[in-house]
Amino acid sequence: MKKYLFLIFLFLIGCLNYEQVTTLKTDTSGKMFIHYFAKFRTPSDTTLYNEIGVFDSLSISKEFTSKFTEIESIVIFNNFTDSTIHAQIEFTFTKFDSINSVPALKGANFRVEAGPSATKIFSQFISPFFTPFGVEKTELNLKYIYYLPGKILSHNANSISNNKLEWNFNLEDIGRGKLITATYKPWKLKETPTWIYILCLLVLITVTVYLFSKKK
Repeated sequence: MKKYLFLIFLFLIGCLNYEQVTTLKTDTSGKMFIHYFAKFRTPSDTTLYNEIGVFDSLSISKEFTSKFTEIESIVIFNNFTDSTIHAQIEFTFTKFDSINSVPALKGANFRVEAGPSATKIFSQFISPFFTPFGVEKTELNLKYIYYLPGKILSHNANSISNNKLEWNFNLEDIGRGKLITATYKPWKLKETPTWIYILCLLVLITVTVYLFSKKK
């Protein structure tokens, strides 16, 4: 399977849900968790899924491996109560834009750019997809959750809670493609309180005076 077709095939197989949760650190390194699952429409779906490889651990490992990422876990399981098959992938990345080197996510154009007044602008592009005949676009649901390392100043998310942003789409919402984006003011790195330095200085002076007087 060609690299750039991996996620396209995810949406061609029919009713599918896709969730992506990304936690970004101040230096733009971080962690991503992806969970997608599909419903079995017919017995032949099993054969199709196996041929595509989207629910095969070895195929998934290959499609989510790059020199800038490290896969932490891949879990494949069936839920027989609702006839669904699930895949969960979790990996870390050294820089946010390095996710662009992950074969399965090519074309998403992950970016964090410098904005005005020491702000940062995050963005990810969601490519348009085509569904097979007989499959409703509303049956394909996508959720994107981002935890950004700072105060959110502006965004185009569906919902926000502190530094958590969430976007929800079906394919009809995406149309010719969607750019999810937010501008944030990065949190400052925690600095050592001034009183710590003063205390250390007092301790040093006390010890020096004690040693000097003892020696004398």
